[in-house]
Amino acid sequence: MTFPLHRLRRLRKNGAIRRLISETTLNVDDFVAPLFVREAITEAQPITSLPGVFQHTRESLKREIDEIMNLGIPGIILFGIPEKKDATGSEAWNPDGIVQQAIADCKSIAGDDLVIMSDLCVDEYTDHGHCGVVNDDGSIDNDLTLDLYKKIAVAQAHAGADVIAPSGMMDGQVAAIRNALDETGYLDIPILAYSAKYASGLYGPFREAVNVSLENSDRKSYQQDWRNKREAMNEIKADLDEGADMIMVKPAVTYLDIIAQAREITDVPIGAYHVSGEYSMIKAAGGKGWIDEKQVAIEQLTAVKRSGANFILTYFAKEIAECL
Repeated sequence: MTFPLHRLRRLRKNGAIRRLISETTLNVDDFVAPLFVREAITEAQPITSLPGVFQHTRESLKREIDEIMNLGIPGIILFGIPEKKDATGSEAWNPDGIVQQAIADCKSIAGDDLVIMSDLCVDEYTDHGHCGVVNDDGSIDNDLTLDLYKKIAVAQAHAGADVIAPSGMMDGQVAAIRNALDETGYLDIPILAYSAKYASGLYGPFREAVNVSLENSDRKSYQQDWRNKREAMNEIKADLDEGADMIMVKPAVTYLDIIAQAREITDVPIGAYHVSGEYSMIKAAGGKGWIDEKQVAIEQLTAVKRSGANFILTYFAKEIAECL
């Protein structure tokens, strides 16, 4: 039966009716706030290409956690920037490393009232900016990298992380991390796998945020080809088989079709990362007065949820939580 168009018009005639029958509603419970904490700085540093976002000190991070909790945002994900970087990113598993200290700080403030996710990768910690051990020929040594990931996972769990989120896109990373956690007694810590992480051009502002040179931004040999959909489904299925408890699609808005298809093949929670470039483009156009910044942000984030995501990692978390 055809749905009469005049009925559609009647159901759109005022805001109260539109709210009443809306199919998808964005709310504060949908948000995870990405946060950066940097070693050896005395005050929070603004990130030029991410207006309103900062590299935090441990003290300013604590204040940020208070604000996030007061807004009712249920989760954060932490990224660390060490003072010293090396070829293997050894500060990533240092028990006294910046992100381990930050996890403990957040946990001491929030307890179980805030989900503390910890990104697991070495790109923020290596002097070359790649997500793994680099061979002499420039390729990434997948298996040696997995050995590092296992050490990082245990260090983050020991510090108090609620969720471990491996983002390096190494083959077998979920199984390696799950085994390492189980063997050290952290059986109840879930893994949020960056399962469909594309080699996107939208990560530039993030690279500035973690002090990684854009010259080392080509990760096409281990991140996914943006032209492919079946590849993403295969990666998702592999991560689930290895023990992932949740999966993530990254970026979000450019890959709504991937989120929707992932929703069709699995019932596990799906996160989507509304990445730095997606955020910065809205901020830039809004700053010029070309768009209504908040309206476009809400529209995009609602589209991500409508496509099938259970939660959204977004730099807009605080700003839109205040609107909602």
